[in-house]
Amino acid sequence: MNASDQVPSAEAQLRAVPPHALVATAARLLAERFGALETTILLADYGLTVLQPVTRLPNTGDPVSAHDGPAGTAFTSQAPVVEVTADPDTQQVHLPVSVRGDRLGVLSVRVPTTSADPRTVLRLGEFASALGHEIVTAGRDTDLYLMARRTRRLTLAAEMQWQLLPGRGCARDEYVLGAHLEPAYAIGGDNFDWSTSADHLTLTVTDGMGQGIEASLLTSLAVGALRNARRAGIGLADQACLADQAVFAQYGGKRYASTLLLRFDLATGAVTAVDAGSPQIYRQRGAAIERVELEAQLPLGMFEETQYEEQTFQVEAGDRLVVISTGVHGTRSATGEVFGEGVLRQIMGATRQSSPHEAARSVVAGLMEHVGEEGLGSDAAVVCLDWTGREGRTA
Repeated sequence: MNASDQVPSAEAQLRAVPPHALVATAARLLAERFGALETTILLADYGLTVLQPVTRLPNTGDPVSAHDGPAGTAFTSQAPVVEVTADPDTQQVHLPVSVRGDRLGVLSVRVPTTSADPRTVLRLGEFASALGHEIVTAGRDTDLYLMARRTRRLTLAAEMQWQLLPGRGCARDEYVLGAHLEPAYAIGGDNFDWSTSADHLTLTVTDGMGQGIEASLLTSLAVGALRNARRAGIGLADQACLADQAVFAQYGGKRYASTLLLRFDLATGAVTAVDAGSPQIYRQRGAAIERVELEAQLPLGMFEETQYEEQTFQVEAGDRLVVISTGVHGTRSATGEVFGEGVLRQIMGATRQSSPHEAARSVVAGLMEHVGEEGLGSDAAVVCLDWTGREGRTA
């Protein structure tokens, strides 16, 4: 055994340190292995507007744009960006930090120019990926990384909702999924959730009635009931039935949650759906954009022991699906103009080449521009899914 075989891997060393020490440990490892002169970990804020450096106190430094500049480009493109610095002897490498399709932020490393070759950048990217997994794991034991994401204080309702979410993205060979919520720092009742298995993807979008804490509590109950039923291994319609019973038992029909449930067969592209309320779904196939028409059924908890029926439709390789909550398709501007399908179609057409994450963000940005200075009067959730499927993958 040679000496290098006895040196723990970077992943092992990151796993071994306390959660709050990841930043310092990453800087030390990058200095030792790549000659890094400076290391910064930047995390995307809840509104996806800026990337904030993680520091010890007050847990973040001066932010940079999440969409412009070298770091922002690395974040939106999910590809490394090498920045030429004023010092000819060094270059700044910006690397996306993501976990299974969920974009967390960017790792920025200043290295000697001789270390910015493609092979080294690839190795730095692998380090950034390992670091992302450790940040997610560390989040169970420290508030440091959650606090670093905040440009201001979350409302209590928003705190509850963000803790309920699975993330803001998910990716597998068969699909890439990106989602966005606004108002990010004051979200109340809108939620998206997903779970993937060997053969299926289950996706739900839920809009709890009301605002603030009341909406958040209602949505937490509905999502918890849906997860409990899903994890019992029962079908989509029965999941809706059990969640409906749980919400009705708590609120007696006075409050309810609108939910769209989708289950994708990863091998065939067959989609099973239950439309229990108001979220809408659009399919973009080639240049055509159409609303997927589903039979509207009662929201969860409106009446006792509602029975739900499953419907089916098909997705094909290259399809893009966009799911929007009531806060998107039902929102009016200050002049009373509904956001509407026409504006949504324009945004979907303009963002067809963008990633699902950026497309979802663009829909919400378009909505906020539509309402103007008045701001959003209700929550808005957008989920965008690009479908490849197994039949659409190259060998």
